[in-house]
Amino acid sequence: MNKPISQMTRAELVFEYSELLAVYEQVKAEGLSLDMSRGKPCKKQLDLSDGLLTVLQTGEDCSNAFGMDMRNYGMTIGVPAARKLFAELCGVEFDNVFLGGNASLELMFDAVARAELFGVAPGMKPWSQCEKVKFLCPCPGYDRHFRICETFGIEMIPVEMREDGPDMDTVEKLVSEDEAIKGIWCVPKFSNPTGAIYSDDVVRRFAALKPAAKDFRIFWDNAYMVHDLYDGVPDILNIFELTQGTENEDLVYMFTSTSKITYAGSGISVFITSDRNMKHAMKYIGAQIISYDKLNQYRHAIFFKDANGIRKHMKKHAEILRPRFETVISALDKELGGREMAEWSKPLGGYFISLDLQAASAKRVYELCLDAGMKLTEAGATFPYGKDPKDANLRIAPSYPTLHELRLASQVLCLCIKLATMEKLLSDMGFFENGTTISLNIGK
Repeated sequence: MNKPISQMTRAELVFEYSELLAVYEQVKAEGLSLDMSRGKPCKKQLDLSDGLLTVLQTGEDCSNAFGMDMRNYGMTIGVPAARKLFAELCGVEFDNVFLGGNASLELMFDAVARAELFGVAPGMKPWSQCEKVKFLCPCPGYDRHFRICETFGIEMIPVEMREDGPDMDTVEKLVSEDEAIKGIWCVPKFSNPTGAIYSDDVVRRFAALKPAAKDFRIFWDNAYMVHDLYDGVPDILNIFELTQGTENEDLVYMFTSTSKITYAGSGISVFITSDRNMKHAMKYIGAQIISYDKLNQYRHAIFFKDANGIRKHMKKHAEILRPRFETVISALDKELGGREMAEWSKPLGGYFISLDLQAASAKRVYELCLDAGMKLTEAGATFPYGKDPKDANLRIAPSYPTLHELRLASQVLCLCIKLATMEKLLSDMGFFENGTTISLNIGK
């Protein structure tokens, strides 16, 4: 049975630490090369979509029933069949769907850039002309969201992420009091990295926000809307249905993509918003590009046929991903359960496991893992400016490695957590002073 670290004597700590240190040196000598740093689909997942490569074989296949040739210019807003597919999947109107290239991150960046240059609506001041622009950032959160804000010099305000979504008391208070707050980042289902699913109450409170800034927008990054690992996972409420016909009808920018549905580097991205927002955006998108890759949009529509086709496809992804998540979580339970060293999420979907360390040691664990041949997302990445105030959170991505690699990586991770925790505890006891033979500088 794992003994809680708080119940261990100094002698027990020193003995276990010495044993772990010896094992760690052996691991380092093996020259491992493991990677749990990014949420990349594995080869088996990519293979599920190889039918996309053959659905269009001749020029005749590239025209739809209305004679529109997907190889030619036009259809800036996207191929109708693919827009219809995502309107059905997302529960929105066809006219509110825009299709882009392979990355929803690009659409998010462009939405911020348009707001900076032209404002979010006719007559609205561009954000770049405002004295200050701020965004609320639920944390732990997605590092690439934060990078967009940093790129534009937008001040980021951390908000606590809870099991059912952001701390809405704080969100409502800050948004209603500060006109400089122009947006908030949200990953409403299987939030990155915690796996949280926004509760009905949280979604309703978002839909009913009363921001002081009339140009405030919710950036609703629904990247994992169909990425369930298990059957019976609840869907989140449709925020567009809640805001339709209200004063908040223009409040939401929703984004999603097929990056982790079909091909990560060759999928299609989706921007969904109100009629007024879409009209305003298209004025500038139409000056920016004639059209995205319509052949790719069209072949996705043919490949899936309808929203149910996407849901069936995602069950195949779940069969591949579920054992990977369970392998990592099982190792954490076995090696660290009851030891008071860490806590970890057990998500029902998405792409990440969120790991919170008890001893303010995330950076140290990251360093130890890296020196042992295993790459993690850098400590601090899940907070604005890369600064985790507690130095506690690490994001674990189980999707890309093989099961064999994951078993090995999980053991290395647990070993490094134990080492870092005991280093911290023994250091606080003054153990690493007065010429001790055990050094704090292992792995450096």
